[in-house]
Amino acid sequence: MDNTLQDRIRGSLIGGAIGDALGYPVEFIFSFKGIQSEYGERGITRLDTQQFGLDGSSQTAKAVVSDDTQMTLFTANGLLNAPRLSIPYGDAICRAYVEWYFTQTGQKSSKFDDCWIGGVPELNHRRAPGNTCMSALNAIYLGKEPVNNSKGCGGVMRVAPIPLYAAVGDRMTIGESDRLAGDAAQLTHLHPLGYIPAALMAHVIFRLAQDPAPTRESMKRYILEGVDEMGRLYHTCEDAVEYMADLARKAIAYTENEESDLENVKLLGQGWVGDEALAIGLYCALKYFDNFEEAMIASVNHGGDSDSTGAVTGNILGAAVGYEAIPQFYKDDLEMHDLILHMADDLYRGEVTPM
Repeated sequence: MDNTLQDRIRGSLIGGAIGDALGYPVEFIFSFKGIQSEYGERGITRLDTQQFGLDGSSQTAKAVVSDDTQMTLFTANGLLNAPRLSIPYGDAICRAYVEWYFTQTGQKSSKFDDCWIGGVPELNHRRAPGNTCMSALNAIYLGKEPVNNSKGCGGVMRVAPIPLYAAVGDRMTIGESDRLAGDAAQLTHLHPLGYIPAALMAHVIFRLAQDPAPTRESMKRYILEGVDEMGRLYHTCEDAVEYMADLARKAIAYTENEESDLENVKLLGQGWVGDEALAIGLYCALKYFDNFEEAMIASVNHGGDSDSTGAVTGNILGAAVGYEAIPQFYKDDLEMHDLILHMADDLYRGEVTPM
């Protein structure tokens, strides 16, 4: 196995958590002016270690993450449970999501008790969980089929562990990884634009993680290659595929114009839905391919769904630059840093090793 790949997996998981934690305090400040009034002219640029979680818990030493990172960690734990439980990856991920659901409600179930991270205190804090995720997982727990037409970003923001795990050795082909990521998002988000972005994001992360020396130009190729693959993978969803493809192409094009990041992000959307969250993440990661800090700042300072756009940007760019290239001050201030790093290493090894 390639130690560079291990560093990329670490970078993607930690990068996503950093973007999430950076954007979480401003997620519900609905304008950049509002963010500026709270954090200064450039907006929020460093992790806020004095924030209060929406569950009422206070943190005075580390910046807390939202449901985005919580669900990402449960995706990882579910993936790793599949071989141990001898069940399909998708079923194991679904079971893990139901376990996460219980961490947000305070309930327990002996039928859904596979994930060792279920007992971690920080993962049992209610961190602004999405309504679609909660209602869909409640339906699944009750043995019902979820019913919604949601294209919210709750599907795309949690699937990075899938391509990271798949990219090691011959665990999955890139096509299998894309499909699994889409299926994992579709467990809760049933509109094609709720799960196609997850598959496209997985494609880009897989390629970046495996590339021994990724560049901005190669990332552009991977995005366009992924767009073509979505057309084949989801050929029955032609309109949604073309809509996502158009946004992805705009994300690439806007990195070359003279508008500010704030204006470009506005042109792509606010990030509350999956296609917009991915487009913003692609734009920020691509424009600031060589500057992780600037990518993070651009990804969260816009008055939209800042934690999710930050998480997606960090997942993508972290897979390209790796853990060692991420500024240390972000790592020092991040809640659950060691646990996230441990989970990244488990994804690399392909086995569950509880801390």
